[in-house]
Amino acid sequence: MFRHHVAKNMLLVQYRMARAALGWGIRELAERADLSTNTLVRFERGEELKQSTIDHLRSVLEAAGIEFIPENGGGPGIRLNKPAPQVNT
Repeated sequence: MFRHHVAKNMLLVQYRMARAALGWGIRELAERADLSTNTLVRFERGEELKQSTIDHLRSVLEAAGIEFIPENGGGPGIRLNKPAPQVNT
């Protein structure tokens, strides 16, 4: 039986929407992702990055509450998940 690895793609427009939704500047995202600001600037210019770098960047954004919405007839997008309710103890 074959297993297929499905790459989680992140379009540039989704990346930009995610960064804006979180209110993160390039420096903050670079620090949180442990990437150089030059890497993020190259990505924002549309230059190609290694797939592993894009996957890592997407994981950092997902951990911050971003949900990536695939192209499904309405266009790709993102959603900012609501934070889990705080339980007071």
